[in-house]
Amino acid sequence: MSFRVEATDGAARAGVVTTAHGEIRTPAFMPVGTKGTVKALHPDEVRGVGADVVLANTYHLHFRPGERLVEELGGLHAFSGWDGPILTDSGGFQVFSLRDTIAALDDDGVAFRSVYDGSEARFTPESVAEIQRRLGSDIAMCLDVCLPANAATLELERAVRITTGWARRQIDAPRTEGQLRFGITQGASHAELRMRSIEEITALPFEGYALGGLAVGESKEEMLDCVEWAAPLLPESKPRYFMGIGDPEGILEVVARGIDMFDCVLPTRTARTGSALTWEGRLNLRNAAFRADPRPLDAGCACPACERFSRAYVRHLVTQRELLGLRLLSLHNLRFVLDLTARARAAIERGTFSSFRDEALARLAGPPEEEPCLS
Repeated sequence: MSFRVEATDGAARAGVVTTAHGEIRTPAFMPVGTKGTVKALHPDEVRGVGADVVLANTYHLHFRPGERLVEELGGLHAFSGWDGPILTDSGGFQVFSLRDTIAALDDDGVAFRSVYDGSEARFTPESVAEIQRRLGSDIAMCLDVCLPANAATLELERAVRITTGWARRQIDAPRTEGQLRFGITQGASHAELRMRSIEEITALPFEGYALGGLAVGESKEEMLDCVEWAAPLLPESKPRYFMGIGDPEGILEVVARGIDMFDCVLPTRTARTGSALTWEGRLNLRNAAFRADPRPLDAGCACPACERFSRAYVRHLVTQRELLGLRLLSLHNLRFVLDLTARARAAIERGTFSSFRDEALARLAGPPEEEPCLS
């Protein structure tokens, strides 16, 4: 299990994370398969559009179908049919994003009600580690306290303190053979608290470190400013993970600031709203302007949607609520983000990342998006 940096260009890095189920080329976008599947897609399709690694969620898999069943059926790789690396989130974000379900938070853990049936549940660092051990993921995230951007300073301080205490317990918890464990830093964009969290979490010998508690409501400028000074404080010899970013512009900006790994539901969620990510910007396929458009979604794209179908046809599928439309847009959007990330890596290796980023951002700005029209 290792990480090596193969090239740098400014703060941007190109590297490789070696896991028990294969290598992850960085910068790496991780498609989100919350419940053990990237929505609407076959694992071979996800691999086919360029993914090295997928993300699954401890919270949801714990409740449905349960980690013991997954373990009995060979672990998450066998259960889901994905044979590459899998990262499992701790479930902390889900617990704290559903704040009205929380019954109690203390130094030992967090008690809450299941979003599925309202039953009482409790997560501790040890229980989350055990769930992830049974799931058999390649990378397991530590339980953390993730607060919204507008949280009061006293709340943030408590979140940092509890997150550090939980990390100290979880790092020594049993894990499946070869499983890597990443620590998560908190503190939002509060400089003093973020630096304190980074100092405390990086003092623990995790295999990787994440910036958590960002992209949770703060402005993009505030988020990127925090990444600018916080990412270099994470160890150079370990992977750096930004939790929860997947828009093309955001990916380029965090890579430029030294981030290696990132995830988001945005590509597939955007697809389910009928929109395509392209070098012209986002295309809302519900717009009547595409009713008779013979062009592919994005010129030069080699995804299954662009190789065979027109914008007009995909629009027809979307407006008629045909499942194929959502599948084609999901494949396209994932391919677009993964291809962008691969191009960023190639530019880092060539030493031309800065110019690549500037040109890409200019292209992505595109023309203003028109209002949707269903006629």
